[in-house]
Amino acid sequence: MPEGNGTVALAFSGGLDTTVCVSLLKEEYGYDEVIGVTVDVGQPDYEFEEAEETAEALGVEQHVVDATEEFADLCMEAVKANADYQGYPLGTALARPVIAKAILSVAEEEGCSAVAHGCTGKGNDQLRFESVWRDSDLDVIAPVRELGLTREWENEYAAEKGLPVEGGDGGRYSIDTNLWSRSIEGSELEDPSTIPADDIYKWTDNPSDKDAELVEVEFEDGVPVAVDGEELGGVELIEQLNEQAGAHGIGRTDMMEDRMLGLKVRENYEHPAATVLLTAHEALEGLVLTQEERQFKAQVDQEWSQKAYQGLVDAPLTGALEAFIDDTNERVTGTVTVKLEGGHCRPVSRESDYAVYSESAASFNEEDVSGGITQQDATGVAKYHGFQSRLANKILDDAKKGAAVTDGSGDHAASEDTEE
Repeated sequence: MPEGNGTVALAFSGGLDTTVCVSLLKEEYGYDEVIGVTVDVGQPDYEFEEAEETAEALGVEQHVVDATEEFADLCMEAVKANADYQGYPLGTALARPVIAKAILSVAEEEGCSAVAHGCTGKGNDQLRFESVWRDSDLDVIAPVRELGLTREWENEYAAEKGLPVEGGDGGRYSIDTNLWSRSIEGSELEDPSTIPADDIYKWTDNPSDKDAELVEVEFEDGVPVAVDGEELGGVELIEQLNEQAGAHGIGRTDMMEDRMLGLKVRENYEHPAATVLLTAHEALEGLVLTQEERQFKAQVDQEWSQKAYQGLVDAPLTGALEAFIDDTNERVTGTVTVKLEGGHCRPVSRESDYAVYSESAASFNEEDVSGGITQQDATGVAKYHGFQSRLANKILDDAKKGAAVTDGSGDHAASEDTEE
């Protein structure tokens, strides 16, 4: 067994992967000491209790870092960018850079020679962690990936070594929970044809005949700041909406996701608050931004979401994209009321002092538009609208009929018989 490699800081949750990694980092990699770093990004209390118990049983010095406020701030940036990946709100992807930075900070403070994680070689998180860590001088260790381990092997190894794997379902599913989302994968869920049991969901009730609920969300510069008139900090606001929307079954996603390495995987997510806030924010943008801004911002948002999915929230491109997002969101101030009902969230009203909207101009009950524009002025526009398409279709039609095409005007000169 190799020896004398110093101290390694391990991203520690107390689950199967990280529990097994503690032993492997000593036995297979020769590290003298393993310290566990648990970063709080909004996990439930029992996860910290289990992590603490596991660390104590393993004799691991555990460091707990509170990064909930920092993570909530990043979630709000995601709201401003209407961020999603293939249709679901980003959650785990947003948390990983925050966690990685906190772990690196502890590792440097404790004089560690390396940092380690329990990710496999098939997922996204290895890339998100290491994009942060590889900017340091510390070695990066990934035992599960490097040793080619399976969850079955890990469970057998834990049983053989008497390791304390008691958290959650004992390793049946891979579950990741943070303030913004909860993901469930693995076991029978890996089969796309399997219908998940209801008990995999913890944040969302099954949609029922529960009475509909109206919720008003207030935004300032694109950031949600109040719910139903009550001002709340980011963490509290997200927690409240998770509970309110979750009670209506809002925020479930069951999807086939394309990972960064090209693998297609089946994923299940819960994200009640994220669903509400993204829905409300996009509705308010629709009221205050011009058509051109909305069209261009959709492209910017998609690119921001892609960088966030990759864990590259600090990339130069991400910062440049945020400059545009922040500029447009200076007008995304106002309120949106959403209706929560039967697993669905939809906007039903919106108000803003920055509304690019004139009720009289749009109303069918008003004769004219505004600024001297009358309905009759639209006649010329209507004549030109689609002119080029109509012209192109006529030319193609004439060509198919074998007619001579001259200037495209539709007038064809009569052909002359030049034979003598």
